[in-house]
Amino acid sequence: MSFTFYELCWFYFIYSFIGWCGEVSIAAVRKKKFINRGFVSGPFCPIYGAGAVAFAIFLPELKGNPFFLFLGGMILASFIEFATGALLEKLFCKKWWDYSHIRFNFEGYICIRYSLLWGGFALLLTYIVSPLLSVFIGMIPGLAGTVILWVLTAFLVLDTLGTSLAIRGMQKKVEQLAQLTEGMEQVSKILENAITKRVLRRMEKAFPVISPEILKKDAVPRQKPEVFAKGCSFYKLFCLFFIGAFLGDITETVFCLATTGRLMSRSSVVYGPFSIVWGLGCSLLTAVLYRIRDRSDSYIFAAGTLLGGAYEYICSVFTELVFGTVFWDYSGFRFNLGGRINLLYCFFWGIAAVVWMKLLYPKLSAWIEKFPIKWGTVLCNALILFMAVNCLVSALALARYGERQAAQAQGQAEGGNVLEEFLDRRFDDERMERIYPNAKIVN
Repeated sequence: MSFTFYELCWFYFIYSFIGWCGEVSIAAVRKKKFINRGFVSGPFCPIYGAGAVAFAIFLPELKGNPFFLFLGGMILASFIEFATGALLEKLFCKKWWDYSHIRFNFEGYICIRYSLLWGGFALLLTYIVSPLLSVFIGMIPGLAGTVILWVLTAFLVLDTLGTSLAIRGMQKKVEQLAQLTEGMEQVSKILENAITKRVLRRMEKAFPVISPEILKKDAVPRQKPEVFAKGCSFYKLFCLFFIGAFLGDITETVFCLATTGRLMSRSSVVYGPFSIVWGLGCSLLTAVLYRIRDRSDSYIFAAGTLLGGAYEYICSVFTELVFGTVFWDYSGFRFNLGGRINLLYCFFWGIAAVVWMKLLYPKLSAWIEKFPIKWGTVLCNALILFMAVNCLVSALALARYGERQAAQAQGQAEGGNVLEEFLDRRFDDERMERIYPNAKIVN
């Protein structure tokens, strides 16, 4: 990674502010008046900051190839924009932007016009803007810069919480009022709180799709669920994550045995045969592709190829940055990108998307929904706790394994605190090499 964590934090706020300025300027030109277009009340559009930070983390190694840098920026930013739009709709039951009227859009969340623009921004930021900002940030005194970042973070967190609670509170009240047969004039009492009134007035101007009238019109009484994990719910996605992690590990193990003649572990965690990459990929791709499950096979294949390749690339960079470990390397394959992904396996993601959405998902979904609601909830909560602990222990064991390898390479002692001694006993080098036979420790 070309930038430090301190610089990335500054990038987030600077680009969030620049994005807010751009949104406000465009809205001012179109509406002939000032409109705060941000989700929060302050002068920030967090999605722009998140996109710029993602560019700074995942794209620097593509600087030598402008085409792939452009393509990577398109895919990465589009993924962030899609995920953000889908999440906001899930939380607030409304789309915050809609590109359905623009040609070549995907579910109204993203479209080729703005994806191409994101690709151009990736080139501009990577080659020119971010390096210049890095020099500017270096001129800020260290203590003053840190204090400013903490103040900005506290402000943004409080602002986000206040806005979210205001909107959710309004939705809750409207939802309750929708169940009444009379007294709809009480809707005005929802807005009595001064902060809520201010937030809602701003939101109605910036995002008309979430105005109180529309919320009231669409509000329906909340019904008690009749089946467990109906539709594309949280528990359904977690069940698919667990199943996908297990089946993915088994599939990779069988594939390695068939191609190399070696029976080796392909697990991502220290307890059980589970591949987190496959599990997350299964749940994330399901969440994204669920809306287009009835589209043609070729459409799902194209979406799965792009999303799967982007997801695998992000996972590769993330694990290398966080754990200092490379779990797979495709440098020996033709048409690879930094050894992190290759065209053949991207096609496999596309094929897997078609098979999953057309054949496997409908059957698994129907099977999961047969669970009793009570016991299904208890079982999922228990498995969530198990996987959370499993991932935490695995992360600690990997980090300690990397420290031991670095200490051995430098001829230093491997002593440590109580936790490190426990990890040394339970997860020594022999066990870690057995669990992660292909892992490579990198700087």
